Amino acid sequence: MALQGVEDVYRRCRELGMRLSRQRRMVLDLLWAEKSHLSARDIFEKLNDQGRNIGHTSVYQNLEALQSAGVIECLDRASGRLYGYRADPHSHLICSQSGAIQDLDVTLPAELLRQIEALTGFTIESYTLHLCGRPRGH
Repeated sequence: MALQGVEDVYRRCRELGMRLSRQRRMVLDLLWAEKSHLSARDIFEKLNDQGRNIGHTSVYQNLEALQSAGVIECLDRASGRLYGYRADPHSHLICSQSGAIQDLDVTLPAELLRQIEALTGFTIESYTLHLCGRPRGH
């Protein structure tokens, strides 16, 4: 699936009947500009460092609303929740050293999916992979 630009996400919000307040646009703009996984605190600090006047509560409320509507992703980590700019099905590669998370678009071979279905008795409708590793040579 092609990644969407922030204008596409604005359109998606409007289609869902979500109000695009100034604060909500600021949160979306930052997530799409950063293209990484950020905590609510990171988002609050980055916006305020940019001179955007937004409160903690507004950041949390907007993140929750956007995540609940399926517009952005939310990853529950031991260190807290991280929010990302994608809501489409995709996989993640997590660095064992730094904890950095990289989005991946991975397609498993049809034969492997059939093997998993045969082993489990389930029909696979969608999947995401959670891969952990470290940079080679470290």
